[in-house]
Parts: sequence; C-alpha cells; structure tokens
Amino acid sequence: MRYLFEEYVFDTDRRELHRGAAVVPVAPQVFDILDYLIRNRERVVSKDDLMNAIWNGRIVSEAALTTRLNAARTAIGDCGEQQRLIKTLPRKGFRFVGAVREKDGNSDSATASVSRLHVLDPAPALPDEPSIAVLPFANMTGDPEQEYFADGMVEEITTALSRFKWLFVIARISSFTFKGRVVDIKEIGHRLGVRYVLEGSVRKASGRVRVAGQLIDAVTGAHIWANSYERDLSDIFLLQDEITAAVVCAILPKLMRTEIVAAARRRPENLTAYDLQLRAMAQYSKATPKGLAEAIRLANRALELDPRLGFVAALAGLSHMVNVVLGFASDPDFDRREAVRFLRLATRVDDSDPQTLSMAAVISAFMLGDYEGSIEMVDRAVALNPNSYWVWLDRGWVYHTAGVPEEAIRCFEHAMRMSPIDPLLDRLSVGMGMAFIELRRFEEAIAAARKALRQNPSFWPAFGCLAAALAHLGRDAEAREAAARLLELDPAFTISIWVARGGQSNAKIMREGLRKAGLPQ
Repeated sequence: MRYLFEEYVFDTDRRELHRGAAVVPVAPQVFDILDYLIRNRERVVSKDDLMNAIWNGRIVSEAALTTRLNAARTAIGDCGEQQRLIKTLPRKGFRFVGAVREKDGNSDSATASVSRLHVLDPAPALPDEPSIAVLPFANMTGDPEQEYFADGMVEEITTALSRFKWLFVIARISSFTFKGRVVDIKEIGHRLGVRYVLEGSVRKASGRVRVAGQLIDAVTGAHIWANSYERDLSDIFLLQDEITAAVVCAILPKLMRTEIVAAARRRPENLTAYDLQLRAMAQYSKATPKGLAEAIRLANRALELDPRLGFVAALAGLSHMVNVVLGFASDPDFDRREAVRFLRLATRVDDSDPQTLSMAAVISAFMLGDYEGSIEMVDRAVALNPNSYWVWLDRGWVYHTAGVPEEAIRCFEHAMRMSPIDPLLDRLSVGMGMAFIELRRFEEAIAAARKALRQNPSFWPAFGCLAAALAHLGRDAEAREAAARLLELDPAFTISIWVARGGQSNAKIMREGLRKAGLPQ
C-alpha cells in the first residue's frame, strides 16, 4: 500500500519514503512509527499503543519514544513546534492529521502523484481541476542569509494550498527549478502544466517584513489578484502562519469564482464531472428552490461520470437539507432521506477531504441531530485544513445547532475574517445572529441580521433572527414588522414547523423571541 500526503509517498510494501523523486532515508523503527500513525490516522494513538506496536510491549524510556517521534517528523518535513502532520495531544497521545490518499501498491502512478502535489515532466497537459504553482518568492532584502524566510513562505503557502483536494498543486521541488531565473509566466505555466501561478517577494527591514503576492492566469497572462502584507518581525513562525493564511484565504475565492465563470461558458456537450461540480456549486449558492433543484440535478450528473466524488455527494446532500430547512421541499421526508443518503455516500467514498467532512457534519447535525458525531467530524475537518473558509463556516453551524453558541460565534468570526465579501455572507451573518440571541446579546444579533438582509433582502431566516432579537428588547412594533416580512416569504412558517425542519432544538431563546414577535406556534 502507498499513502500519499503533501509531496511524499509512503510505500509500506517497499518500506520506502519518497519526497518527489528522492528516497528519504528512514530508520526501521521510525518507519514503523509513521506506518502505525498513518494507518490509525482516524484516532488518537496513545504512548502505550505505540510502545506495544513498535517495541512489542517491551519497556522503553519516554526519551526513546520522543527521539523516534522527532525523527519521524523530520523525515516528513514536520517538527514539534509546527506539528503540521503529526500532532501531539497533551495527556492523550498522537495523531497523524495530514490529508492522505491511498494507492494500491501495484499502481505505477503513485510515486508521481502526491496528494495534489506533483512533480511533472516538461509540458504536461492541463488537468481538469484548477492547477497552481507557487514560484519562489524574490528576496528583496539583499541579504542571502534571509533567503530561508522567503523559501519558508513558499513552503508554507504550497502546503496550505495542497490541503484543498479540488486544487492541483505543483510540488515545491518543481517550482524551485525556476528560482533565480527570469522566465515568462506563460512559459512557466506551460512547462509545469498549470493554469495559475502565484509569485511574490519578501522584504525585511527594521524589525518589519513586507510580503507581496500576485496571482496570474498563466494561459492568458491576466492578473487575477494582488496584495501585500506588512507585519512586525517578532515571532517568525507565527508570522509565516499568519501571512500564509491571509494569502490562501484571499486567492482561493478569486480562483474559484474564475473557475465557475469559465465552467459556465463551456458548451454542455463538453462538460466534465468537474465542470458539473462547479456549476452545481454556483446554483447551490443561490439558495432558491430552482437553484437547489438545479444543483441536485448537476450533482447527480457529475456522480454518474465519477461516482468517487465525495464532495459532490456532500453538496447534493446539503442541497436536499437546505430544501428542508428553508421550507422549499414539497416532500420533506424525501429530501431528508436523500440528504442522509448522500451524507453516507460522501463519507464512504471520501472521508479525508476537509470540505466533504464539514458539509457531512452539517447534514448530520441538522437532519439526524447527531451533535456529538457532527462535532467530531467538523473538528477533524478543521484539523485537516485550518485555512478553509467553508470548513470554518460549517463548523459554526454545527456548534450552533449543538447548543454551543460561544464556539459558534468564534467560528463565524474566523470565517468572516478569512472571506469578508463572500457570496455566502448572508448565511454566515444569520448563524452569528442566532448564536448572539442564545447568549442574549440582542443588539449584536440585530446588527448581524441586518447585515444578512443587506446581502440578501429576501432571506427569510434573517427576518426571523431580527424579529426575535427585537422582541426580546421590547421593540414590539419593529419585531412584528420583521415577523410579517418572514410570513410573506414563508407563509407556512410556524415555530413548531421551523423546529421540525431540523437544527433548532437547542435554540431556546430564539424560539421564545419568535413567540414574543407574534409568530404562530
């Protein structure tokens, strides 16, 4: 069996670890530790587990275990400070948290395809999915000793991007062949076989660092995004993490919107499963009965072409769930069953993709009321990819439905910082407003509801949030006006129906506010 993660291939049959085309030397016990952690990545592994598995129950010192764990981290480019791949959970044990794909040991392509990070032959064809290379950042400091910082930024950004399974990311080892060379961006895109190129520069002076970056379409040469970030140079590793998150969160929405527009222009007879996925995403975002129906139709077509698309199955399930929750379903029981069916399909075919996991967690929370399982799933999604706006948004909804409003607000705020002008801002704002209501922070709930309505004036949950918060503050006339607008948009609405649709069993203060606003029980 071969396990693929970041730019590594871990081959248990040959007992070899590859980074790109190179073999990484690994001591036998260190290899065994990696093997055990990767095979058991779905759970936390205790020290006793490791000692029994690696040393067959023989008593060894903790220092020996620590030494070999450190060696395992070093072999895969990790360290005890970052814990990017092997995480230590105090008083519990260890867990491999990297995104892993499995390849059968007989697959000749496994060593060339490393968890979306690829070392490629010259002039390969563009893949179906969006593809990107992060070029070496120019060191503008003039001090060769500062080269490590610029290279470290590229390493971090490349790794962060590779956690998005829908994105084809070129390995650092290939991108760095262009270091110090003046090459046209279109030529780089052609040589690496990518549609997009991210380039940048780093300048350090007087205790400050300035990182500039730009995202370029390597086929057309068009500039898609550009920005710069300036920070105090106090904690270098924290600084790299912060800038990495800022860059990744800024370019991904731009890249995805560019891809969706491109997919919409393609002729119907030439659509791939990925094109259908992009079109389904665009329809889902509309949150209308027609849009959701089209999203489900497109998702089903994509799954006919490729049944292994866990993300698409989760998107279909989420569309059925929204039909139920927003009151669009003509047969709620059917949509509920379909949501659960797609949830199970998604996790069966791909339980290692962060966004698939987070969407499945939302469906599970709303449709099944399995809050404990949903929290476990969405927490794993965040551990796999802490730089995904969508994962943090989903985590906010899961924690809200589970009755943990403080954590829900933290998630929603984090998501908003990552994508402050996202098309789904209306849903995020309503989630935040409902969580504020459960904490009796009614003024903040009103502000959040009004923000949602500025984004989407016909989004009835925002009127429900507004009506409940206003009623709790005794602003009865305004509350009843908001309640009337809700009923115009959802004439079948009653509080009991709203609860039965799913996800609101813990929203006690919200339900009380809706009653005070005069909405029917």
